[in-house]
Amino acid sequence: MSPLRQRVIAGVAGLILSVVIVVLMRPRDGRPIGPTQEAAHQTAAPLTSSRTVTWDELVPPGWDPMKEFKSTDLSRMGDADPRASEMLRKLRTMWDEAPIRSDLDGQRIRLPGYVVPIEISKTGLSEFLLVPYFGACIHTPPPPSNQIVHVLLDKPVQGISSMDTVWIDGVVTVKRATSLMGTSAYRMEVALVAPYSPGQR
Repeated sequence: MSPLRQRVIAGVAGLILSVVIVVLMRPRDGRPIGPTQEAAHQTAAPLTSSRTVTWDELVPPGWDPMKEFKSTDLSRMGDADPRASEMLRKLRTMWDEAPIRSDLDGQRIRLPGYVVPIEISKTGLSEFLLVPYFGACIHTPPPPSNQIVHVLLDKPVQGISSMDTVWIDGVVTVKRATSLMGTSAYRMEVALVAPYSPGQR
């Protein structure tokens, strides 16, 4: 198998894995995976008067990230098949431009997730992406943009590292941003950040 085909298949497989994690592995009762699943029935005390939301609520009802590709069979594509490269490009574009919940714009919300650092220094973490599952943007391709929140802090926080689980609390805005780690569809500035604990109530 040529290196190009290996790269394309690996990329597509990674994207499909992300879909499986984000969409197919949600519990049947609708709660999202990761820390949000525990949060749904532990209801930790809010940092402010914010409304606690789940990752499912960031996605418009009925949106299917793989709708246009379900009939695609990679095994029928030969080495250096341009269709495979085009499919990967289209899928990444669709995810980066994933639809959002515009009604969330300006709302004060509270959401748990995993930290992907963007700006970190000796003074602490000042900018990061919040993602719904472990390894997103690091060990696997980025999730759809409607499953990534870009967080900017007015004051750096200490003691938070990559893939730590935290609560974020603040006013969310609908604003796309692209970084080396992925494209986000939501943004939260001057957010409050607190470590997530399974025992919180």
